[in-house]
Amino acid sequence: MPMITDPDDFFTLGCGRCERFATPDCSTRSWIEGLNALRRICLDVGLEETVKWAHPCYMHAGRNIAIFGAFRGDFRLSFLNPGLLVDSEGVLQPQGPNSQTPGMIRFTANAQVAALEPVIRAYLRQLMGHAEAGTKPPKTEREIDVPDELTEALDADPELAEAFHALTPGRQKSYLFALNQAKQSATRVARIEKFRDKIIAGKGALER
Repeated sequence: MPMITDPDDFFTLGCGRCERFATPDCSTRSWIEGLNALRRICLDVGLEETVKWAHPCYMHAGRNIAIFGAFRGDFRLSFLNPGLLVDSEGVLQPQGPNSQTPGMIRFTANAQVAALEPVIRAYLRQLMGHAEAGTKPPKTEREIDVPDELTEALDADPELAEAFHALTPGRQKSYLFALNQAKQSATRVARIEKFRDKIIAGKGALER
C-alpha cells in the first residue's frame, strides 16, 4: 500500500500505512477536528508543511520542527529535537519507555488542542528560534552511533520506537550498520521506511 506524499491526503484519507486508509474507520476520522487545529497552529506560526514518514511534518530554516499523527486511542504532536525544549508547562511525555527525552503532547479529546494552543505556539517558537540559530541538542552518551534520521523517525512514530527499542542489541546494531553505510540523508530515510515492517516484526536487518 503506497504511503501518502501530499499532506492534504493525511487530513482527508489518512497516512496510507494500513488497510483502514481512506475508510471511515481510519484513525484520522475520529480526531480530524483536533488534527486540523494543530495544522492551523503550525501554519499560523510560519512553519513549512511537508510529509515525512507518511505524516504531516512541519519545518523551519531547513530543520524538522514537529510532526503529528493519529491513533485509535489518541492523537499526538511530537516535537523534533525535544532536547532543546524548555518544558515550562510540564506537558511533554516520552514517546516510549526507552525515550531519552520527553517530546510529545498526547491528546485524547479534540478540544484539548484549543486549551493548549498558547503552550503549543510557545514551544514551536522555541524550536524555530533554535533552528534559525543552528543550535543543536546536547549529545547523550550512546554505546552505538544512531543516525539523526533514525532518531527523528523514532520520535515521529511511537509504534516504530517501541518496536525498535524492544529489539535485541544485535538486531538494533544491524539496522544502525545498514543506515550508517548510506552517505545521503535521503537514502537513510528511504531505508528506514523499507525497514519499518521488519522492525515492527522484531526482526534484524538481515533476517527474512
